[in-house]
Amino acid sequence: MGYKYLKINCVVINGFNEDEILDFVEFTKNKNIYVRFIEYMPFDGNAWRESKLITYKDMLERIQTKYSMIKISDSLNDTSKAYQVPGYIGKIGFISSMTNHFCGSCNRLRLTADGNLKVCLFSNNEINLREMIRKEISDDEIFRLIGTAVKGKKFSHDGMHNLVNTKNRPMITIGG
Repeated sequence: MGYKYLKINCVVINGFNEDEILDFVEFTKNKNIYVRFIEYMPFDGNAWRESKLITYKDMLERIQTKYSMIKISDSLNDTSKAYQVPGYIGKIGFISSMTNHFCGSCNRLRLTADGNLKVCLFSNNEINLREMIRKEISDDEIFRLIGTAVKGKKFSHDGMHNLVNTKNRPMITIGG
């Protein structure tokens, strides 16, 4: 279909699926896929605890017990740290939102299913674009409000111990 590769996101949770990390790495051997291991993040309703978190560094160390890894260059605004097993077609990456944030270079925006714009996964501030469109607010005004929201993005989130106490909608309602 012309895609460069297929991305597969895998949230790694201690005591749940950490035993599958090496299987996902092996999955990249003969397939042009990009498996991205994501640190478990706190969202409303997911019962996040630090004991469930497996860090990017811990995941990389587990992988390196079986595979040698080559670090691949990341683009300026990548949220994932990319690696490849020599001779494998696919690659793997790590999204280290909790232990090694990348907020300062993040250029991501999310439009939720109910029409709200989020400039950060960990922010509960949202702009209701659906209502603006329904009220026929001008495109220029909508662009201005979006620009203000983007300019207000923080350089860093509040840290994992504060994020767990921040009110934020469940990830399934944010979109990923």
